Amino acid sequence: MRSLNGLQSLFASALMLVLWLVPAITSAQTPHLQQFMSEIAPHSIVETATDYGAIRDDLPVAPILGPDGPMGWVFITSDFVGTTGYGGKPIHVMVALDDAARIIGARLVEHSEPIVIIGIPESRIHAVMQGIVGLDVAELSQQERRAPQLEIVSGVTVTVMVIDDSIQRSALHVARRLGLGGLSVEGAQTGPRFALNPDARAAEDWPTLSADGTVQRLTLDVGQVNAAFGAHPDPRAAERPLTDPPDTLFIDLFAAQISHDSLGARLLPPEAQAQLQEWLTEGAHPLWLGARGMQSFKGTNYRRGGVFDRIVLVQGENSIRFREEDHLPLDALDLPGAPHLKEIDLFRIPADAGFAPTAPWRLQLVAQRNVSGVDRAFTFFELPYQLAPHFLRELPRPAPQGSLSDAEAERAAQMALIERIWQDRQVEIAGLAAMLLVLTGVFFFQGLLTRSARATYWFRIGFLSLTLFFLGWYANAQLSVVNILALTQSLMSGFSWQAFLLDPLTFILWFSVAAALIFWGRGAYCGWLCPFGALQELTNQIARRLRVPQLTLPWGLHERLWPVKYMIFLALFGASLASLSWGETLAEVEPFKTAIVLKFDRAWPFVTFALVLLGIGLFIERFYCRYLCPLGAALAIPARIRMFDWLKRYKECGSPCQTCRNDCFVQAIHPTGEINPNECLNCLNCQVLYQSQSKCPVVIRQIKRRAVVSASGKSDAKGEV
Repeated sequence: MRSLNGLQSLFASALMLVLWLVPAITSAQTPHLQQFMSEIAPHSIVETATDYGAIRDDLPVAPILGPDGPMGWVFITSDFVGTTGYGGKPIHVMVALDDAARIIGARLVEHSEPIVIIGIPESRIHAVMQGIVGLDVAELSQQERRAPQLEIVSGVTVTVMVIDDSIQRSALHVARRLGLGGLSVEGAQTGPRFALNPDARAAEDWPTLSADGTVQRLTLDVGQVNAAFGAHPDPRAAERPLTDPPDTLFIDLFAAQISHDSLGARLLPPEAQAQLQEWLTEGAHPLWLGARGMQSFKGTNYRRGGVFDRIVLVQGENSIRFREEDHLPLDALDLPGAPHLKEIDLFRIPADAGFAPTAPWRLQLVAQRNVSGVDRAFTFFELPYQLAPHFLRELPRPAPQGSLSDAEAERAAQMALIERIWQDRQVEIAGLAAMLLVLTGVFFFQGLLTRSARATYWFRIGFLSLTLFFLGWYANAQLSVVNILALTQSLMSGFSWQAFLLDPLTFILWFSVAAALIFWGRGAYCGWLCPFGALQELTNQIARRLRVPQLTLPWGLHERLWPVKYMIFLALFGASLASLSWGETLAEVEPFKTAIVLKFDRAWPFVTFALVLLGIGLFIERFYCRYLCPLGAALAIPARIRMFDWLKRYKECGSPCQTCRNDCFVQAIHPTGEINPNECLNCLNCQVLYQSQSKCPVVIRQIKRRAVVSASGKSDAKGEV
């Protein structure tokens, strides 16, 4: 678990760095609402709606009207938050909010997502989006982490997650700007702002610290806890009450935020004061907690899971949980008038938690009770806190935030979405990383594996099976020429990492392909990591077992069919320069979406096309890869920069020996013996033959020569005797 957490943290840190270094594409400056109001009928957003009102002057929102008057407000998500999807362009969704800040309608109105344009019917996306209708945005604002509200559709995971995130964030933004559902109006006067007062001094005894609010207290007895569980929605919670007398002290909890230096001098022993400055990182804040009674606010679960599950610090929309590394136990409190406390601890509020030391917060104490063998019921008690007034000084009100701050906030939100996607797919990421590590080792030490033809064959079959079932049908990690076309468009219109980081496996695969092109050419991906390529080869192997005859094209015809895939790629590339949607439409020459991403769950013409290609591949192995694949052509072009030649050859190869050429299943070896790196799939079969003592004439001749020399040496030795 710790290793997975470390991997997760490593990926999260890398993503944060990339996203902050490279500006992300944010929403367009010109509001889209006016355009879509003229195109989208009101009843398609909310069934009973009849018309729209006028767009507000201060905000791109408009009333949506029903038979009895205004029903709520409509807006376009891309007018408020970044909505860039996998296609590299914004996904526009029209959303309707009522005055209680509940979503009453949502509709996808425009997008450039390749898998939705041709592949998954748009009606499925519309049906899934109905799952967000009824969401209470005001309640959503109190959540520590917004959970996904939309059901994930296989094949369009990234698109659905972007839609879900953009609806939630934009709805929350609009609700705050309009003051819906009791949320505070953004930009309204919310009172003075404060900073820590460096001249303040803490009282020198416990009673005064308690009286002036420096130390806050929460006291609960057994009767109060039993009463709370008695009102629990789960009736089983009341069936197992604490049996102690009702006035028994359950917990007497004290809290103090000691961000001010003078507070630390009062509540911490000298050795802890000396340690505090080293222990606190820049921007972090210390929290002092002490308690007595029958209940511990720490418990013991943190020793196993590393997280304190009985306390949560809540400030606004932020919920902060403390980890074991943010905890420091303290000795007894040495302060006049202080009570005897059973436990005293210091907790570190991390710098990246978004904690404001001068703002109010509350500490939630979580009480739990077993209600069955495996189920538990929970109830919460709160200790409110704010630094005492004499520790604060008022600041002048700042000028309104400019676009730079808005852009930074939007970039942070986009980063949070991408980080969530990467965290949710850490199992697939770990699996792909392991596959890449194994494959890299095989390529670097290929001479060891290829000593055995049987071991090489079964390793390849096993690896291709993993590629097909894990990378392809499970993780949908199938690269496409559409990725290259989208990258080209992104470079032309303003590059952004966002669209590429939205799919972790695709991003990692492209990064590995870029590295592999330098070392081994396109074969590292096309020959080992392409799910559709694996499907072709595995089905062909089954066909061979069933004695399906194999066809070998004449060399002249084979050589003239090579360029077809390059022509297809150039046609797609040219079409995409005129319009990316044209290129994406023509990219259906790739059967990847049908066979791998959608698992043949598609309209019959697409399924028929994919099955025909696989059918031809039963007779001509890897037919599609060799002659039609535009992705293979695109990878072969930069593969010319390959700096190393790992495939060993003899000078006799091609003249006169033709063994490797005749045995190469993709005919990547010229009659003269040279291996064409643009067509080679790095299957390592030629390297097996290079060491074969039964098939390679050069090796056989060497073995015979050594046998003759050895026999001659023995004869000479006998003659001397």
